[in-house]
Formats: sequence, structure tokens, C-alpha cells
Amino acid sequence: MAKAVRMMEENLTLCDAVVFVLDARAPASSYNPRLAQLAGQKPVLYLFNKGDLADGGADLAVTSLKNCGKAALKVAASAPSSARPLAAAMEALTAEKRARLSEKGVNKPVRFLIAGIPNTGKSTVINLLAGGKKAQVGDKAGVTRAKQWVRCGAFELLDTPGTMPPSLSDQRLARRLAYLGSVNDDILDKEEVALALLEELWEKYPASLAERYGITGGTPLAMYEQLCRRRGFVLRGSDYDYTRGALALLDDFRKGRLGRVCLDSADDLAAVGLTNG
Repeated sequence: MAKAVRMMEENLTLCDAVVFVLDARAPASSYNPRLAQLAGQKPVLYLFNKGDLADGGADLAVTSLKNCGKAALKVAASAPSSARPLAAAMEALTAEKRARLSEKGVNKPVRFLIAGIPNTGKSTVINLLAGGKKAQVGDKAGVTRAKQWVRCGAFELLDTPGTMPPSLSDQRLARRLAYLGSVNDDILDKEEVALALLEELWEKYPASLAERYGITGGTPLAMYEQLCRRRGFVLRGSDYDYTRGALALLDDFRKGRLGRVCLDSADDLAAVGLTNG
């Protein structure tokens, strides 16, 4: 991750503006304040992606950022209909730069750095603007391994490896990154992550768990076992297959089968500076 940050520092001098891609289901958790510091005085668009999987929490951040004079937009980059409003927001962000180039008779594309933590959909955003599969896409952290320049009409976009916050001191936010797949699954205890996710979803979205898995409450472990029974993840001797249960829960959550969610609260958004409190 430190290497990726150094790469962005080196390439920011080549870019005219920055798009910060956040996950609308956990906008505070997926926000890296270090990236804002790196951007300096360059124009920034805060892009809340995966909006089709999120409920209203991201809207609060978008409204607050706009009220502070910043550019912000919620999209679903997997939907072609998001291309036009995204392009319009990027054009508005760089209108002064393009006007200056035009006055000088310079005909060259405006360059954007596309930045964010892993698995927020940066490459999907680029492919949306390019109208085709130009950047490598995957559903796990770490797919983009090196920088990629992609020409998209009047823009050139630099896709970068995902960068994590320098310190995940708030363990609630850190766990949410694990739920989203922004942390490499291979280094996680998936069963522990599943228990924490069940507890948080039961607090915020109990109806979703009841509908999908027939969960009626109880301790996180009791809910975990209800999930395993409903899905048939039972081994010989009536033991539960907790590993399959964890994988099923995380897959359902990440793909939106549990409905629209936003895990971060208004206080979380204010704490990282995405709202004005």
C-alpha cells in the first residue's frame, strides 16, 4: 500500500483532477483521508459508487459535501445509465482547466487520477466511462496491481492500485472493510467476520436476515447456526459447517442479496470529515 501511495504522489503531477471512489454502503469506512491530503489543491470529485446496493446514508454525505462547495455524486458504475451524470460531473469539475487549454489553443485530454481503497469499483468506473472493458475488474481486493492509463473521450483516466488508510484505529470501520471485500479475504478469519456482520446487520436490518435466513435473533453464534440450518450447511453428527455459512453470508452481503444497506452512521461520516457534523 505504501508503494501505491508513492506511485500516486509521483503521478499526481500528471493529472488535472482526482476522483475519489467510495463504497456507498460504508462511505466513512472506505474514505482514506490521506488521499485528500495527496490531492492538495487539485479539484476532487467524491464518487459514492455501488449506490444501487446502498440506502440513504451516502445521500447525507453527498448533500453535506455539496453544501460545503465540493463535488459529490452517487452512482452505480455497473449501470450504463450512470455514465452520463458521471461524465457531466467530471466536465463541470474541470471546466476552468478546459477553458484555459482552449484559450491557448491546446487540444489535449484532461487527466483524472482514479483513487480509492480496494474493491470500491475504480476499474468499473473507468469501464463505464470508456464504454467497454478497458480496465481489469474483479470482486476482491487487489485486482489492480499497477497503474493503467485509459482514454475515455475527452478524458484520460489513471487507474491505480487500491490504497488503505494509514491506520485502521477504529475497529468498527476496519471490520466493515472486511465485510465489503476491501481487505484480502485470504488473511481474514471469515467465521469471525461473519459473526460480527450478523451482529451488526441484526442491529440495523433485522428484517433482511429474517427474510433471507429465517433468523429470529439471539446471540451472534445462535444466529449463525440458524443461517447454517436454513441453508443446509450441516455436517455429519449434526455439526454446523461454519465455513460455508460464512462464505454464503459474505457473498450474499457483497452482492446485495440482503437488500440496500448503509453501515456507517451520521456520526461516522462526520468523524472522517465527509459531513460537517
